[in-house]
Amino acid sequence: MKKLTMTLLFASLMIVLAACGTKDKKDEGSTSGSDANNVSETVSVKHELSDTPVEVTKNPEKVVVFDFGTLDTLDDLGVEVAGLPRTNVPGYLSKYDDDKYVNVGSLKEPDFETIHEMKPDLIIISGRQSDLYEQFEEIAPTIYVGIDTAHYMDSFKHNAELMGEIFGKEDKVKSELADIDERVAAIKEKTAASDENALIVLANEGKVSAYGPSSRFGIIHDVMGYKAADEKIEVSTHGQNITFEYILEKNPDILFVIDRDAAIGNGASAKDSVENELVKKTDAYKNGKIVYLNGEYWYLSGGGLLSMKAMIEEVESAL
Repeated sequence: MKKLTMTLLFASLMIVLAACGTKDKKDEGSTSGSDANNVSETVSVKHELSDTPVEVTKNPEKVVVFDFGTLDTLDDLGVEVAGLPRTNVPGYLSKYDDDKYVNVGSLKEPDFETIHEMKPDLIIISGRQSDLYEQFEEIAPTIYVGIDTAHYMDSFKHNAELMGEIFGKEDKVKSELADIDERVAAIKEKTAASDENALIVLANEGKVSAYGPSSRFGIIHDVMGYKAADEKIEVSTHGQNITFEYILEKNPDILFVIDRDAAIGNGASAKDSVENELVKKTDAYKNGKIVYLNGEYWYLSGGGLLSMKAMIEEVESAL
């Protein structure tokens, strides 16, 4: 009887020890899993200003944005930013001209001291800041999201999808891009069936410059399908300098006018200078087809989810 009792006690002790060992292993495994979950995921971003991919932490908390197109994409996706250049913020993004957002200088003159003090997790720049990339990179991971105008839609979609991936908004981006594709296809169907041609000009303090296919504003021709009144316009960032006599000579059926003065707050009106005696002789004027495009979308931002939808709507109005 005594031996039986001792045997039972020994067996019970072994069971308890075994259970403790199993619990320790489970706890150990649980801790390892927790540590693994605490390791931040990253997105590897390739862009033309860096020889190697930039590792960006997913869902970065403190973001500085120098590209208004990207800012409007993030706004559309419900993603908060910490800082931006608050000089000449487009009207449709006026909520960001608020002291809750750090003012990091201007588009062409960043305040590097302020940005450094912020200790951002991510900096997003575009063409106007490209020459300063190395200075940004010294502060925090920096990615370049400039639009390739020769491949506008591919570039725009890439940037939108990249923001979706970084901030976990892939599904929303996919849905919005599908809607944009549908709207563009509807415009192309109409322009393909039309014989009307178009000329795009930027109005600036009484002067005008022209933009054709593959140019900064060439999306009107390349993506929307409007035939060009002049196929030989020089492709450059600032456009080809032209005269009002040139506009009369090309005599476009549709004249798209981007008002730079209004976009940067010069106070001048493009309409006053554009609708002169020469332009009034064109078919575009006679048929009521001078279309004034919002410079905030076309000149200051562009390439964002919000601005793209607005740009499509403006161009569609010419039909």
